[in-house]
Amino acid sequence: MPEILEIFQVQASEGPCFDAFSTGKPVLNADLQAAGDRWPDFTRHALTAGFRSVHAFPMRVRREVIGALNVFGNTVGGNFDDADVQVVQALTDVAAIGLLQERAIRRGEVLTEQLQGALNSRIVIEQAKGAIAQAHGVSVDAAFAALRGYARRSNRKLTDAAQEILADPGRLGAPTEH
Repeated sequence: MPEILEIFQVQASEGPCFDAFSTGKPVLNADLQAAGDRWPDFTRHALTAGFRSVHAFPMRVRREVIGALNVFGNTVGGNFDDADVQVVQALTDVAAIGLLQERAIRRGEVLTEQLQGALNSRIVIEQAKGAIAQAHGVSVDAAFAALRGYARRSNRKLTDAAQEILADPGRLGAPTEH
């Protein structure tokens, strides 16, 4: 149920997590019985789910807030003191760093895949140009023009056309020099 409350806060732009994200400051020891004026919809849903208190901590990296973390309680009391707040905020900050690190790694992997794909495409095209030039005794420039024309006429990607030509360089017919 906490997951649904998290989603609700984002949709309604209301709740302790939303406040922590917006202000960059933690929301501490919020008694949900007394929070109806502050977060009417969130409070109603949280109380219905059986929660009685909530804390929210901004997920920060330096001065940038990238999210927020709620800590729900089923009792009022047992409030966080200053030491608790420092520990939970430090753990939240570490989680934020971990999320950003994972995001950076994923972006790097995507970029690597894209670059590898581009390199592989370029290699296939270069091989096809060479095969066409060799099979038909034309320059590499004329071979490329012929490959490009073949791809356009057959409504195919250049790389797909190059792979087809590599399988059968004679399929293209005799290109002419320009």
